[in-house]
Amino acid sequence: MTKLIAVVGPTGTGKSDAGIAIAKHIEASGGKAEVINSDSMQFYRGMDIGTAKLSMDERQGVPHHLLDWLEITDESTAAEYQPVARAKILELQAGGVTPILLGGSMLYIAAVLNEFGFAARDEAIRADLEAELVLIGESELYRKLQALAPDTASRIDPKNGRRIVRALEVVTITGEDFSAKLPDLNESWQPVLEIGLNSDRAHLVNRLEKRAAKMWEKGILREAESLIPLGVREGKTSSHAIGYAQALAQLDGELTEDEAIEDTARLTARYARRQMSWFRRDPRINWFDYQDENLLPNILNTVDTYLNE
Repeated sequence: MTKLIAVVGPTGTGKSDAGIAIAKHIEASGGKAEVINSDSMQFYRGMDIGTAKLSMDERQGVPHHLLDWLEITDESTAAEYQPVARAKILELQAGGVTPILLGGSMLYIAAVLNEFGFAARDEAIRADLEAELVLIGESELYRKLQALAPDTASRIDPKNGRRIVRALEVVTITGEDFSAKLPDLNESWQPVLEIGLNSDRAHLVNRLEKRAAKMWEKGILREAESLIPLGVREGKTSSHAIGYAQALAQLDGELTEDEAIEDTARLTARYARRQMSWFRRDPRINWFDYQDENLLPNILNTVDTYLNE
């Protein structure tokens, strides 16, 4: 069976380019490698500019899986992603292909790489909590979570209503703090080489500011507008995607273009900080500085050592 590689880290650090480089290197060495997407926003058809989804040309002939596999109105959950991604990994390995899990969606990656079972769901409880969210808002519901499960609350964005609802659903069903249900990073599903990309915080923030401005230059406003008839406003996951939420607010006259870009950059930087807070807990990750001029040679040497063990 071929080995598993994962390329992880905060948004905007060049993971896609690194994943392509690894796949091409394995191919040049006589093997086969394909990418499995683990960026939860790249699951959605039509959401391209704001998710930095690679075009077909940019993929350089490397097959990519689990891109564009959900409708804009579908809800994305790590629980549903886990069996789909694992099945694809096993399928590729059985065919002698090295799977490269690529992305920065923390819980989705952890769900695949670790021995991790998901808590039960209860649609009636969830519906009640969603109604409560509408009635009292994110801040009040977050305070409720803090009172019931402070450890869980500390791990969740106070503005992410969907995550707050899910955490309260689990707490209500199990009577336990949801943090106890998070993946055990010491129990791997199967051996994996994790490549992590990051750099100086100030440099990354500046890079994300430029990236946000580039989204508007490339036409995210038109893209968001084209998704309205497809139901992006009703999508539980897609409607809250950073960049698209701001573009929709601009279309509604709630934000100016400058405000939309600034808000996108700010929230993306905050998300990157949360990503690093999560990934730092994983001792398996081999970290590389994306500013290092020897970045790719160093990554590829690490890959070669791992594949030849």
